[in-house]
Amino acid sequence: MLKASYINIVLLFFVSGIAAAQQPAFKGGQQALNDFLKAKIVYPEYSRQNCISGVINVSFTLDNSGIVHDAKVPDGPGIDLDDEALRVIKLTSGQWIVPEEYNIKTSIIQPIRFDPDATRCGPANTRDMQSAIAGYQTQQELENAVTNYYINKYKGKADTSKEATIIALKKQLGYDDDFITDVLNQASEKLKQGDKEGACRDWNFIRNIGSDRADSFIGKYCAR
Repeated sequence: MLKASYINIVLLFFVSGIAAAQQPAFKGGQQALNDFLKAKIVYPEYSRQNCISGVINVSFTLDNSGIVHDAKVPDGPGIDLDDEALRVIKLTSGQWIVPEEYNIKTSIIQPIRFDPDATRCGPANTRDMQSAIAGYQTQQELENAVTNYYINKYKGKADTSKEATIIALKKQLGYDDDFITDVLNQASEKLKQGDKEGACRDWNFIRNIGSDRADSFIGKYCAR
């Protein structure tokens, strides 16, 4: 299951002394925002595999046209949930109605809750989640070793004597055909949402772990 099974969305405006009528509103209202985010979120692969749940607070500002600016996660766990929360907030760009008198320097905080598939993951296990979050940085370092190798290989600059080590790293990371299929499905969902940039990141990631399964998509949709 790639999408979050449950997304709890509460929009909080940290605006002092401003009436609700003077605050930005998502087109269609709060329920439309809830539905939009729930439909767009694609549960990122590391957190999905490790059954990581959490609430990610995204801070952003809006200009007078309702375009999202300066989106960031000020206090996230530093894993792929942060990236996905940022991605979907950016997708709301242009979907906001901003009153003329609104101070566009005001920061908006949007908390997004991620809950993994309860059928597969069972009850939340805080210790296991903390361990998985702590292991994310190690995962990223190993991943960087793999992707750097293949990027250099495509340029003819890799030390191919290290390929056996890289293949062993890929096995350790679980970068097998099933994993690649999951990432392809994730990219396909993002493309359906109109997020070609997000889809291209996923396809290029597949290429950069030594697979050619995304090459046709890269050639069709992504600038090289």
